Amino acid sequence: MKESNTHLASLVSYKIFPPVMGGQRAIALLNKYLARHVRFTCITTRSNDPALAEGYQLITVWSDSPLRYINPFTFFTIRSVIRRRQITHIQLEHPYFGWLGLLLKWFTGVRLIVRSHNIEGLRWKILGKWWWKALWHYEKFIHKQAHYNFFMQDSDRLYAIEHFNLQPQRCLTITYGIEWQTPPTAEEKNIARQSLVTRHAIPDDHCILLFNGAFNYKPNLNGLEKIVHEVLPALDKKASFKYTMLVCGKDIPAAITQLNKPNLIIAGFVDDITTYFKGADIFLNPIFEGGGIKTKLVEALAHNMNAVSTSHGAIGIDPAICNDKLQITDDTINGFAEKIVQLSTCKKAIPPAFFDQFYWDNIAQKAARFIEV
Repeated sequence: MKESNTHLASLVSYKIFPPVMGGQRAIALLNKYLARHVRFTCITTRSNDPALAEGYQLITVWSDSPLRYINPFTFFTIRSVIRRRQITHIQLEHPYFGWLGLLLKWFTGVRLIVRSHNIEGLRWKILGKWWWKALWHYEKFIHKQAHYNFFMQDSDRLYAIEHFNLQPQRCLTITYGIEWQTPPTAEEKNIARQSLVTRHAIPDDHCILLFNGAFNYKPNLNGLEKIVHEVLPALDKKASFKYTMLVCGKDIPAAITQLNKPNLIIAGFVDDITTYFKGADIFLNPIFEGGGIKTKLVEALAHNMNAVSTSHGAIGIDPAICNDKLQITDDTINGFAEKIVQLSTCKKAIPPAFFDQFYWDNIAQKAARFIEV
């Protein structure tokens, strides 16, 4: 860690260790790399194990009760931590603890950072929640009170500047990242492919398609149903295209796991998801709803997979830095299927520009410089 006058404390209101979901990794990994560039503390719930924090101290102050979001006594505990550790900046993950951030800003003099994983009000609007507008106004107010505003994709940053009336010089895109700087070697990918071929009895000449996610999240489940009931039947009409579709993840409904569908393998939760990213050929991302950058798509591309996505699913990822490996379509399902067939012959490599943007240490350095005192 370099010498820095900045001491940043991140307020994380839920369990992030071990980091399994994309949102958990987005916090845990940014924390890990920020701690290399500024003094860093994480203040979080008691369900997080302090021993899992890499390079910084993790202080547990909240229970996992939903009441933690409205507990006013938390202010006094965290104020004491700020004074004792001489913290200069507080970062909120999501705007929900905005009231607490404002109190800490007003009564301790810390500089307030709000890190938006997506525009929460709009996300809940898309998911059909009637109260989304109230959250949107609260979110706007909290962002306007912050010294710095971090967003995970440019589209959210530009939206907030326009609709929340934020000052552009206080806003920065801090995307989701990956921990490696080069794609897997051809040998690594071949070994992983052979592992999948053996494990799932996949014919050698099949193109291996992959979809991975947490299927208790409605946008992922809707995407899976679209793949199973629309994309695969469209591919089946292309007699010369040979494929196997792998689906990995938790909470896959029985209605799908019990399907007797040729070329569809429901792998469920797997411990070695990296093998699937390295060994599969094309990642499918037919996501039309939900907010934020799709972390699985970033990871798939970083493993040198090809990918077909809707434009909504590819928010935050510029196809121009992907060397034609990311194909975007909001066309018909037949159009989605055509892109899959097209990419099945693509042998290009993901370029260095992709890693320049998505390597975690580059991201953390940019954030540290932006808030440096």
